[in-house]
Amino acid sequence: MEYLVLGFFTGLSLILAIGTQNIFVIEQGLKKQHVFLVCFVCSISDLILIFLGIFLFHYFIQYFNSTIELIFNILLIIFLIHFIYTKINSFNFKVSFNSEVPDISKFNIFLKTLGFTYLNPHVYSDTVFFLGNFSKNFILNQKILFGLGASIASFIFFFIIGYLSKYLSQYAQSERIWKIINIFIISFMSLLTIFVILETLN
Repeated sequence: MEYLVLGFFTGLSLILAIGTQNIFVIEQGLKKQHVFLVCFVCSISDLILIFLGIFLFHYFIQYFNSTIELIFNILLIIFLIHFIYTKINSFNFKVSFNSEVPDISKFNIFLKTLGFTYLNPHVYSDTVFFLGNFSKNFILNQKILFGLGASIASFIFFFIIGYLSKYLSQYAQSERIWKIINIFIISFMSLLTIFVILETLN
């Protein structure tokens, strides 16, 4: 059960950062245009990529020697430090959501959502590389629980910002709210960084 919770908060920490995909979901919520489709595509895509990363590392870890595993751990530590650094730099980040989105067909929204998801390099670094690499030493059922937890976080987050975007957008531009969110993310990711460093040293 603790791996489900760990996966949930790890996934939530990664997805909370405001980016182009999240802004697109919020815009569609504000315009009430195919909100369920947009949220569903984003959530399912995260689930697929999360488990792709987890099982790639699960089935190929047998080919890892100690040197390759050390390299992956170092890359993971660098990624975490860079992630924390960007969060510290985004303390005064402000965003405005453009609600003037033209009417668009369901098929075009579907394609546009796929574009915002799969053409975003951060999606792959967060899901395939980070979550897969972080869970590489878990046993199989722990990996599955971890992946489910991260996937649940994605579903909850996307559907909340989609259906409550009008309410959330009033506060998403608040510097104080995003500072609080960033403090949570920085603290949690710092703990994960310490965990990975200790695991690497051992």
